[in-house]
Parts: sequence; structure tokens; C-alpha cells
Amino acid sequence: MPKRVRTATVDEDPTPDAMRVFEHATGVKLAPGQKNPAAVALGLLGGRKGGLARAANLSARRKKQIARQGAKARWAREGKH
Repeated sequence: MPKRVRTATVDEDPTPDAMRVFEHATGVKLAPGQKNPAAVALGLLGGRKGGLARAANLSARRKKQIARQGAKARWAREGKH
């Protein structure tokens, strides 16, 4: 029986292609591992205060519910329950 012809699967990481498109569109050349300063600034705006602000707005009862739900999910994922 003849073997099937298999098409090549794309195992390449699309990140370098995205970087080339970004650099071409913006004219900004980023070194590998260098982060976009504008993106970092935007991430810090909400990232620093996000968890604390959310916790301040939640009641103690709701915090317990969220904690129980998380613990239940962790135990289920690890096959312990």
C-alpha cells in the first residue's frame, strides 16, 4: 500500500515574523529581548493596582468564594479530588 503524502506542518514560531512587520510599519528596531517602552508603560498603569483595587471592592464573603473556587480547580486539575 502506498504511503500518504504528508504536508509539512508549520512548527515555526510566528513571533519573528510579527517583529519584522512591526519594525517595517513603525520604523523602530527592537533588539531581541528588548520590550516596547510604550507597551510596558501601558501594562504598568493597570498592572500595579489591579489586584489590590479588585480586592478592596470585594466583600470578605466573595473573596472566600473565589478562594474556594480556585482551590477546587487546582485540586481537580492535579487529580487529587
